[in-house]
Amino acid sequence: MKPAYVTDADRWLAVQSRDSAAAGHFVYAVRSTGIYCHPGCRSRLAKRENVAFYPDPAAAEAAGYRACQRCSSGARRTALIARACRLLEASETAPSLDQLGTELSVSPFHLHRLFKAETGLTPKAYASAFRAQRLRERLGDPATTVTDALYDAGYNSNSRFYQSAGQRLGMRPRQFRAGGAGATVRFALGQCSLGAILVAQSERGICAILLGDDPQTLLEQLQDQFPKAQLIGGDAGYEQLVAEVVGFVEHPALGLDLPLDVQGTAFQERVWQALREVPAGCRVSYSEVAERIGAPKAVRAVALACAANRIAVAIPCHRVVRRDGDISGYRWGVERKRQLLDRETALT
Repeated sequence: MKPAYVTDADRWLAVQSRDSAAAGHFVYAVRSTGIYCHPGCRSRLAKRENVAFYPDPAAAEAAGYRACQRCSSGARRTALIARACRLLEASETAPSLDQLGTELSVSPFHLHRLFKAETGLTPKAYASAFRAQRLRERLGDPATTVTDALYDAGYNSNSRFYQSAGQRLGMRPRQFRAGGAGATVRFALGQCSLGAILVAQSERGICAILLGDDPQTLLEQLQDQFPKAQLIGGDAGYEQLVAEVVGFVEHPALGLDLPLDVQGTAFQERVWQALREVPAGCRVSYSEVAERIGAPKAVRAVALACAANRIAVAIPCHRVVRRDGDISGYRWGVERKRQLLDRETALT
């Protein structure tokens, strides 16, 4: 697995999203100002063409740059959260807030507040998402055994790993790395006022809700997601689950309470969790979502996370609009997004 923030593209995304977890991995310098900053700096975002990356402050200073005063004033807090992230990433079992506070010499309440403000996640959620992301990356390398992927991802206990990995992968690790080989994904196709709908469920929960014009195209999309899984058309009981989803699409006031098999990066999960907290009938802009997760400049990254969502309606990315209120950018078509919003607005 490549190290974190090894490419300039990785580093620039961290700068855009104010990713405090990147602190200690690199600094970035702005040619037009002669100043270098840490990734989590809240200063005005520079133009990409003016930014250069250095491994540490000493290298930036050797190149003639001076430290950002705003960074300096917030360096202690950034360093604290960076240390907390490193501890969470290295721990076999996510330490409790009390344990983290003791290790970092800060009160648990204060640490929790700072951590959530800086990363958009609780320490426990950060640890879980970090390991799951690293596990998926390692399983994607055919030269790596499942056991090696397990330990490389930070799972130092087989039993602990197998208790939680399936919840994150939706299936056993060997099945995930083989495109779902040997795994069973149940699905059913139906029709709603928005067209065709496909609902799929892995061993751990709903892994896809797809919308479209052609049922066959939706099935092909599911096959692309799990190319070697055994796809089984749902029985009468499963058809009832699809009916529940369709009912929610038609009548949002009914609500939807389904176990979800959510698989994403730590940043994507921050965005998706924020979307699930937006009530039906409400609309938020991409910039508002970015602010809610503590990354006000990561508007484009928020839009990309919305586009990566495979669970329509249950993760309501349709409630995100442009700052001027214009409806644009929806994986399943702008017209479907408009209909969903109009339907929810009519109920409020």
